[in-house]
Amino acid sequence: MDAAGRIETALELALATARDGCPPRLGGALRDAVIPGGARLRPRLTLAVAFACADDQPATADAAAAAIELLHCASLVHDDMPCFDDAALRRGRPSIHAAYGENVALLTGDALIVLAFSELARRVSDPVRLRRLIGIVADAVGAPNGIVAGQAQECEPSIGLSDYHRRKTGALISGATMAGAAAAGFEPEPWRALGMAIGEAYQVADDIRDLVCEPAELGKPVGRDAALGRPSATREFGMAGAMDRLRVLVARAVEVVPVCPGDALLKAMILRETRKFLPAELAAEAA
Repeated sequence: MDAAGRIETALELALATARDGCPPRLGGALRDAVIPGGARLRPRLTLAVAFACADDQPATADAAAAAIELLHCASLVHDDMPCFDDAALRRGRPSIHAAYGENVALLTGDALIVLAFSELARRVSDPVRLRRLIGIVADAVGAPNGIVAGQAQECEPSIGLSDYHRRKTGALISGATMAGAAAAGFEPEPWRALGMAIGEAYQVADDIRDLVCEPAELGKPVGRDAALGRPSATREFGMAGAMDRLRVLVARAVEVVPVCPGDALLKAMILRETRKFLPAELAAEAA
């Protein structure tokens, strides 16, 4: 089965467990928050790194990829709520709070976080790898440096662009690369730098898309960071500077791939996938 098929199968299994006997509105919201998904960048990175490291326990890698994506979906549900972005659309459809109400949205995000850890406990049989994966995932999500801390920075009177990008986006993407290595039995720490570089590149590209794309193209509102006074690479560096920054970060991501059996294929995949971060005309300019 290809990576996309493995990810969707693992997510469907997780949702079936969570929705069995669940209150109907919460069950519907859980599914709508996860299916259909977006680019699935984070779980695809998890599987790509696991594959590069020989992927000797595919079920463990699949569980790690599902956990990472469930946490990402949880963060989107909470991020869209009126107390943060107040976004009515996500992936071209009503956001969870718009469709189900704020109370159900809050519980949906909470349930997805718990489900991510539950899936690790349920699907990973190797106790050493399980322990590592739980630590990696927890650090990527919580305080002091995970996506929760990144969200909390939006509540502060001032935000530094680099720290904000590292926590809000880089933390979970570095968690994805580290989880892929840990799932395959490799030391995860050397894979942190790769995730951080890809994460910052993705966030810079997102800042660029927010400036040049229409809501219908992105499937979500645009201009929210500017409206809410949040940092943006395009405002800090200008469009040309943000494009230069993106090139540097993609080059760094390729450069820091650790030595592993499939490192050449992984580097090619990174270059291919990072070109998809931007609309086609801008991707050609960034190359």
